Amino acid sequence: MARRRKSKGLWRILRWPALAVVVLVAIPVLLTPIYLFVDPVSVPMLARSLSNRPVDREWRDIADISDRLKASVILSEDGQFCRHWGVDFGALRDEVQNFMAGEDARGASTITMQVARNLFLWNGQSVVRKALEVPLALYIDLVLPKKRIMEIYLNIAEWGPEGQFGVAAGARRAFGIAPQDLDWRTATLLVTALPNPLLRRPGQPSPGMLRIAGIIEGRVMEFGSRANCVGEGGQLSL
Repeated sequence: MARRRKSKGLWRILRWPALAVVVLVAIPVLLTPIYLFVDPVSVPMLARSLSNRPVDREWRDIADISDRLKASVILSEDGQFCRHWGVDFGALRDEVQNFMAGEDARGASTITMQVARNLFLWNGQSVVRKALEVPLALYIDLVLPKKRIMEIYLNIAEWGPEGQFGVAAGARRAFGIAPQDLDWRTATLLVTALPNPLLRRPGQPSPGMLRIAGIIEGRVMEFGSRANCVGEGGQLSL
């Protein structure tokens, strides 16, 4: 009897945390298949809306976005995007080794992991968040095709300091043009802003941003075929 009462008491303590875990797991499991057809909003977008700050986002289908930008994003952010299953385990292993050695983190987040974070998690450096990104990214890659993952990423990425989300808002703010009209200069400069869109201004690029944009263009010219999985008919027009 005492053991049974102890078990009941333990369950009363743990049931609410357990329920919270079940709900947190269920949210991405249920929502990810829905995002095959429904255009999502990100956690940062929701946070801005709830705090009455502006959100500027105009959804664009992937076919209405410059192939130059798509290739530049992949070759800059995640060169193995078309090949891995949501997680670059080689880069992740190196990151874990650096962490264990006490060295600075270098990232290792794939585009799919960034989608997982923006849709379901929080910003800020955290070992817990990184650990959660991995299974979420694997699940997203299992459920969604690569083109849909890229389409979501390009429409939820933060691209400006005043609530600009997605490439349409980013291109309009920086250059006053639509995302399908980006040339090499504007496409690569937009990509250079992604690591820090709150400070980097692609419309007024620094010498460092111009240099990085040139490097990105060179990578696309040499390895652009690695991004073909997000092109129409499996081919990008560069």
